[in-house]
Amino acid sequence: MAGLTIGKLAAAGGVGVETVRFYQRRGLLTEPARTGSGYREYSEADQERLVFIRRARRLGFTLGEISDLLGPAETNSTAEIVSAAQAKLADVERKVRELELVKCRLRRLLHICEHGSGRDCTALQLGDHQLNASTEGERR
Repeated sequence: MAGLTIGKLAAAGGVGVETVRFYQRRGLLTEPARTGSGYREYSEADQERLVFIRRARRLGFTLGEISDLLGPAETNSTAEIVSAAQAKLADVERKVRELELVKCRLRRLLHICEHGSGRDCTALQLGDHQLNASTEGERR
């Protein structure tokens, strides 16, 4: 698969040409060799690297984190990838807990708005204390 143009590399990776260029500017993809006519020529390794970047992005890794993982990925070193995945999973679980709390608070607000007075529905009047007390009862 050697000799891919930037357009073919981008299409194969499911990204736009500008994304490929962006990844190059960030150092995630190396500047490829150029043909005699000046075209960039990407290799199969470049395509594999792009696939890795896209998969890591879908898993929520930042570009900085991906940059740190590229070396271990290319050397098939799993320890650093496992550690990064565990940290990312812990972060996702924390965010899920936070979202569950927001969900409970929104349900409580909807209940108040649907069954209370217009004054009770004003979200700015519902302090964290009231919402926390209400959501504790809802979770039980």
